[in-house]
Amino acid sequence: MKLTFLGAAHEVAGSRHLLEACGKRMLVDYGMEQGVDLYENPPLPCPAESVDAVFLTHAHVDHSGWLPLLVKQGFSGPIFATKATADLCRIMLMDCARILESETEWKNRKAKRGGKEPDEPLYDASDAEKCCGLFVDCPYGREMRAFDGVSFILTDMGHLLGSAAVTLKITEGEKQEVITFSGDIGNFRQRILRDPQTVGYSDWVVMESTYGDRTHGEDTDYLSALTEVLNSTFDKGGNVVIPAFAVGRAQEMLYLFREIKEKGLVPRHPDFKVYMDSPMAIEATGVFQQDSLGCFDEETSALIRAGVNPLYFPGLRTAVTADESKAINFDPEPKVILSSSGMCDAGRVKHHLKHNLWRRECTLLFVGYQSEGTLGRLILDGAETVEIFGENIRVAARVAQLQGVSGHADSEGLMDWIRAVKGVKRVFVVHGEDTVTDLFAARLREELKLNAEAPYPGEQWDLSTDTMTAPGNRERIVKGAPEHDEAAEKEEAEAGEETGRTDDASRGYLEEAYRELGRRIAALKTKRDRNKWAAQIRKMIRKMK
Repeated sequence: MKLTFLGAAHEVAGSRHLLEACGKRMLVDYGMEQGVDLYENPPLPCPAESVDAVFLTHAHVDHSGWLPLLVKQGFSGPIFATKATADLCRIMLMDCARILESETEWKNRKAKRGGKEPDEPLYDASDAEKCCGLFVDCPYGREMRAFDGVSFILTDMGHLLGSAAVTLKITEGEKQEVITFSGDIGNFRQRILRDPQTVGYSDWVVMESTYGDRTHGEDTDYLSALTEVLNSTFDKGGNVVIPAFAVGRAQEMLYLFREIKEKGLVPRHPDFKVYMDSPMAIEATGVFQQDSLGCFDEETSALIRAGVNPLYFPGLRTAVTADESKAINFDPEPKVILSSSGMCDAGRVKHHLKHNLWRRECTLLFVGYQSEGTLGRLILDGAETVEIFGENIRVAARVAQLQGVSGHADSEGLMDWIRAVKGVKRVFVVHGEDTVTDLFAARLREELKLNAEAPYPGEQWDLSTDTMTAPGNRERIVKGAPEHDEAAEKEEAEAGEETGRTDDASRGYLEEAYRELGRRIAALKTKRDRNKWAAQIRKMIRKMK
């Protein structure tokens, strides 16, 4: 049984894992990369047509977005997923195809003017449509046969409607091994969806670590925090722009706005409007309103049983066409603009940033994770100006983040989840920023005494012998990355000798210092403090170089 890490290794996005067992090649997720690509990820090491099946943990494009490409390259096997995941993928993958086609058309117009050969999109709508025809709807909690010697169970992870951990039972000869791919593990206190469920037993676990170095803080009353943003911004006559992932976070925000309206928490502006400006989010909301999917928590289920639509309220407006989207910014009345993409790198939200980011009376409210290298992360880190559509835009609006609103478990939630899994021989930590994966793997080793690794792209393990058979790519490709420095390594070794620390002890000491820095950063309350700390840390890094 061989496991190869093709993506989301020492990086957050682009989850792709190849498992070879029982004479079959199986992929778990085949996602699109987003944000900065720190390491060069290897291509699929076999022809696409030789892949026998795909197991998909959930619909987010960093887990599903390259499936149509796989089909374009010859894959024609089953894609096992929950019904909700299949329904959402039909929306999201078609949207990805339209974006890719549009971007390629724009690039080809420029290429033609420059006398260059035209390009073709990574995949198109026909590839996405063929891909959607391969989905096999699977229920939670029922063991299903994939092939001779291969069965699987899907467990609700509470991250997104239909999200699941994939547990594969592999029987080769008289030996049975169990491997679980967590996908993304949900936040234990978010609305709408059930909390993540546990996996009873697994020999091997491949788990995410997005928030492996931080907590979401105390049980934040983010309904009150959101209400404060609305009241203060509307009182100044401004708009609240919320970049939100079209599937998952947009629906959670609708749930909160319904509650705010129902309780009359914005008394001076009770009739404020919320514009959902994302055709994909509008379609996805229709899927969320199905009561038959078995994903909702008890509070949401009770509302539905009582005949209450948990995602609708007076003042909700939708913008489907481009003209409807443009008209939003010509309406002088204070409002909420809920638009995708969630990290501000594409989609209609960029137009709303262009019209609102320079206005002091407005607020840009982040309600989701911002990957390194994205426009959203740049703004959140304190950029004074940003470039949008070739124009420099001053960041004068209030920039705020709704703490605790996340679809991912924090470090304590991750620890609780893996602690409940019995029989673990080794944990592979993936889907986290470069240093976070190492940090969380170290915590698993120290606190839970688990064998834990943070694999690199292309790294391969023979699970039958529990050995690494290929080391993967450990060289960063981002400009400005630290280079090998023999003098610095010698100095570091001498410092370790002087303090009497062994290599393992000094590494643990450094990791503890890193965790302390993370805790202090997480506790910062104001933008001014965060900018001050960022400047001090950058100054320290320059001195260290």
